[in-house]
Amino acid sequence: MSSTQTSQANKRLEHLSGHLVKKTSRPGFLGGDVVVVSALRTPLCKAKRGAFKSTTTDDLLAPVLEAVVKQSGVDAATLGDIVVGNVLQPGSGAVGARMAQFYAGIPYQVPLCTLNRQCSSGLQAFLQVAASIQSGLYEAGIAGGVESMSLTDMSTSVPDVNFERVSENALSKDCTIPMGQTSDEVATRFQVSREDQDRFAAASHAKAEAAVKAGKFAEEIVPVRVSSGGEDGGEDEVTVVREDEGIRPGTTPEKLGGLRSSFSEGGSTTAGNSSQMTDGAAAVLVMSRGAATAQGMPVMGVLRGAAVVGVPPDIMGIGPAVAIPAALAQARLRVEDVDVFEINEAFASQCLYCVRELKIPMEKVNPNGGAIALGHPLGATGARQIATLLHEMRRTRKRWGVVSMCIGTGMGAAAVFENEAAAN
Repeated sequence: MSSTQTSQANKRLEHLSGHLVKKTSRPGFLGGDVVVVSALRTPLCKAKRGAFKSTTTDDLLAPVLEAVVKQSGVDAATLGDIVVGNVLQPGSGAVGARMAQFYAGIPYQVPLCTLNRQCSSGLQAFLQVAASIQSGLYEAGIAGGVESMSLTDMSTSVPDVNFERVSENALSKDCTIPMGQTSDEVATRFQVSREDQDRFAAASHAKAEAAVKAGKFAEEIVPVRVSSGGEDGGEDEVTVVREDEGIRPGTTPEKLGGLRSSFSEGGSTTAGNSSQMTDGAAAVLVMSRGAATAQGMPVMGVLRGAAVVGVPPDIMGIGPAVAIPAALAQARLRVEDVDVFEINEAFASQCLYCVRELKIPMEKVNPNGGAIALGHPLGATGARQIATLLHEMRRTRKRWGVVSMCIGTGMGAAAVFENEAAAN
């Protein structure tokens, strides 16, 4: 891509970002305060070959639903709704999620739904519960996400659409571009080198490895009992999974540099600098400020702003670079005010671009590693990021945090959280 083309692309993005910030700027987040009182996740395990390779989504989701209820002490019967993000299960896994609710001991009177906004589904579930609380529909709910990438196949998720018409519409056609190729397009268009991508990926593993050694994930992980189911005629064995599987100690840029391009001829996106296919679940217990205070619930974080925006489908990875400013505008904050950013590492190329575009200091980005090391269980990632962010902010007494991710077909999402304990 020529320097002139790159300059024109950057100008278009500046216009888009400026328009969105202006459009969404208003005095704070609307409605009363929405707070998080518990946020937990399962370990994240390698799809197809990890500890959860035979574990269904209902069995992944139930432990975190049960755990957030138990940790918070809330009466499960008073929950107004449960909203669960899922991408790959047919019907977004609605029936399985309802079954998981019952395994978790949450009564049938509590309703449940599932949704799919692709990689932001877990965050979208949270925003739906938050909006319902703010509108007065109810005072407490659970938002979560779950994904078994072992028991589903992304190659079969092609939509049943009118492909003749799709081919005649440029933007619609761009929605069919494989995610890895959009990563290569971002890298090429915005000059993110292969070497920088590999360094970023190696750093993700190093940070995650250090976090595990320091015991930083212990508070956010719910152990999951896994049954072998008597495979191959043997006796049923039960094991307890407690740790993430995707972290590769000793990963270096040099080792990653030896991997071949995965998606495009001569592209810079590889299996080593992309997020891992992963199985896992997460849940967040959300309440109104009044309800949490009345019940003496500890507040982990307060939602201060959120945004979901659209960007060109062929460079969908730039979504956080536009969504984060829009969410910060709601909270009346600047990028430099934020202490911790959890930006999903769908690909090193797009995450690096967003960090550079927003001029975020690298030490503030995914301090305990991101999806390249930990994994990306599509529908669960947004809720997982909230859990990781809020536990990190509480542990380090940081005040402001942001969760963000890009979204297939060209979108970005972001949410801003405050740790009030750090403000005093």
